[in-house]
Amino acid sequence: MRNIPMIKSYGLRRVVLMALAACLAACAQRAELLPAEVQAVGNASITPATLAAPIRFLADDHLGGRGVASTGDELARLYLGTQLQLLGYQPGAPDGSWYQPVPLVGVTTQRPKTWEFRARNGRVALRDYDDFIAYTGVQQATAGFKDAEVVFVGYGIQAAEYQWDDYKGMDVKGKVLLMMNNDPDWDPKLFAGNTRLYYGRWDYKYEQAARLGAAGAIIIHTRPSAGYPFQVVQTSWTGEQFELPDEGEPRTQLRSWVTEAAAQQLARAGGFDLAKLIESARQRDFRPVSLGLTTSLTVHNTVRQVQSANVLGVLPGSDPKLRDEYVVYTAHHDHLGIGVPDKSGDTIYNGALDNAAGCAQVLAIARALAALPTRPRRSTLVLFVAAEEQNLLGARYYARHPTVAPGRIAANINYDGGSIWGRTRDITVIGYGKSSLDAVLDSVAGFQQRTVKADDFPDRGHFYRSDQFAFAKIGVPAVHPDNGTDFIGQPSGWGKQQIEAFEDQHYHQPSDQIDASWNFDGMVEDALLGFYTGWLVSNADAMPHWNP
Repeated sequence: MRNIPMIKSYGLRRVVLMALAACLAACAQRAELLPAEVQAVGNASITPATLAAPIRFLADDHLGGRGVASTGDELARLYLGTQLQLLGYQPGAPDGSWYQPVPLVGVTTQRPKTWEFRARNGRVALRDYDDFIAYTGVQQATAGFKDAEVVFVGYGIQAAEYQWDDYKGMDVKGKVLLMMNNDPDWDPKLFAGNTRLYYGRWDYKYEQAARLGAAGAIIIHTRPSAGYPFQVVQTSWTGEQFELPDEGEPRTQLRSWVTEAAAQQLARAGGFDLAKLIESARQRDFRPVSLGLTTSLTVHNTVRQVQSANVLGVLPGSDPKLRDEYVVYTAHHDHLGIGVPDKSGDTIYNGALDNAAGCAQVLAIARALAALPTRPRRSTLVLFVAAEEQNLLGARYYARHPTVAPGRIAANINYDGGSIWGRTRDITVIGYGKSSLDAVLDSVAGFQQRTVKADDFPDRGHFYRSDQFAFAKIGVPAVHPDNGTDFIGQPSGWGKQQIEAFEDQHYHQPSDQIDASWNFDGMVEDALLGFYTGWLVSNADAMPHWNP
């Protein structure tokens, strides 16, 4: 009987020793992946405090929502540039400054209170703001069309690689095109199933309509197809809109969104059922349908030349052979500025999560990289880009006028938003599956005892909605670390509920503000993931590459 406790004790010692061995092995693997000094610097540099402080400043009312070319925009750029200087970075602009000027054209469109469509037996008058949003497609004092035929063109897509053509050779010059949002999503072998491609993005649809000579393009908004409510369209496309200067590219006179209910009215006025039109558009043999409607619309525009800037800081690499190659971290510094008041009367669109949080994460990563006892082999470019909310203008301008040849950019790691709900067992990476960065991200996430997932909302086309897309278009492997959804201590589905509730209530609204409810623990882990990933890419012998 007295031997039993000894047996139990021996068994317990064995379990403890086995656990200790496993722990030591795991620690060795972690040290092999990330040296202790790198981990220590990361943990000291990326903290709730180093994230919260920049957000508090950038999202303060005094910056007025950081609207493009506003005083708040200038203050944000000044703050970010001086922070990089404080951290020991070198000015990264071609002229030796911290700022790459981004020339912009600001256009304010004055819309009529109603937009009339005429049918044989009556007319439909859509109400501005409630039923439609329209804005100019040209950088001129007036824009519009007279007695233009309205044609339903399905998805408005021409994609030869999928044997898909919604236009079927129809001459749409001078016509107004009504089209669905999204792309065909019911078959993973056709396009990419519910993963939205660029064909499903509103900017592609407007561009394609312009290439074909259309006078105007109207996109039918639905919550599922857009990924956000119509109020986001209302706030995002009202007031002054910005573009890069016209370089002679094709343009429609007007671009528009309408609600689904308004689109149903238009179809009925022409004697059609919108649901049946949409069903017919789900077939390859769909042909454009003239709706028996004509419309005229003229808008008056105030056009002005303005300027914002990208903020650039460089941390030179330590390897004489690799220091001419770069890892680029990006976050956009702008938001929507002053706009339509919400129910409380607030007119300042502070943009705390979108994207003061992204700027804060990149600043914290920049702090960590500068604090390393040995700098990474490759150089680092920290790039805070302008006018992302105006269709990625700052990133697009940088891609046209890069300070580093695209072939020498190893990777782009972009931050847009952040997790404010706590730690997760997963990390979403927008762009996961597209390049050899996957293996690096998997390793780092594994080190954090997390798993990497592709976009939890693939139908929303997030890869094409933020600044990494501009880098991808010039051949740079690019990713955007985004919120995980499997929150520790919360039930299944809770994370998606929080994200969707934020989109419904606060995305592109004055209520996107920092408050005491924010939990920075998850944002810290997500920023550390970007820091470690960039460090590994910077020190690898070979640069990342796109998957076939």
